[in-house]
Amino acid sequence: MSLFCCPLCGESLTRGERAYACPNRHSFDIAREGYTYLLPVNQKHSAAPGDDRGMATARRDFLSKDYYRPLLDALCDLAVTHTGDAPAVLDAGCGEGYYTAGVCQVLATAGKTPRMAGIDISKFILRSAAKRAREMEFAVASSYHLPLADECVDLLLDCFSPLALEEFRRVLRPGGVFLYVVPAADHLWQMKQVLYDVPYPNEEKETPYEGFAYESVVPVEDTITLGNPADIHALFQMTPYYWKTPKAGAERLLALDTLTTKIAFRIHVFRKL
Repeated sequence: MSLFCCPLCGESLTRGERAYACPNRHSFDIAREGYTYLLPVNQKHSAAPGDDRGMATARRDFLSKDYYRPLLDALCDLAVTHTGDAPAVLDAGCGEGYYTAGVCQVLATAGKTPRMAGIDISKFILRSAAKRAREMEFAVASSYHLPLADECVDLLLDCFSPLALEEFRRVLRPGGVFLYVVPAADHLWQMKQVLYDVPYPNEEKETPYEGFAYESVVPVEDTITLGNPADIHALFQMTPYYWKTPKAGAERLLALDTLTTKIAFRIHVFRKL
């Protein structure tokens, strides 16, 4: 049985060789790459929502070189610590599946039997995710309308994706854990010094959310060196700065042959009450 449920009637889905189907005979084809499409038309706000093809490629190319490995390792440690023997795990806004696949592999190595699923609103980026880990389930869907049953998830990951608290509360089991990754104040600070005349730090705050107990905030920090223009451009393109940086700043960055910059994240750990 799939972790996903039908976005039209809410019944459970069964995954077949070529499609998912529910008892009410709603059917959802599985793409060649291995993902399915569970985003009803009335939940789409554009013809191709989410990351476009260029951003999807940039994220895939950059993360595949393990520049953000310290963050993945920290998420894996937390996943092993906060799950039982057979956890149901959802990566909400999973992107190209880098963290999804890494967590799944570590859970399996620890002797657990995880059921893993990832959703993202971009079909372009899910193509990479599904190719990366064919044993997992991936679907085009919105974090604000998760195609999952109530209280079916033991561990939920949200790495830089929308904070859909009502849906996260709904799908997490009581006692389930929610890992929320955000950039720290000085994340990519040296890159921002190139992009902007007066760079600003990211806002950091600890916000309690109704229905969750705040367990901890785990800091993850390191320094990375990007040794070629292609990697610098890939990092730039996968960040929000790509869309709001003045032309002069972007040109300064893309003229560099190498870039050394700090990476800094905060993993907020919540447990559902």
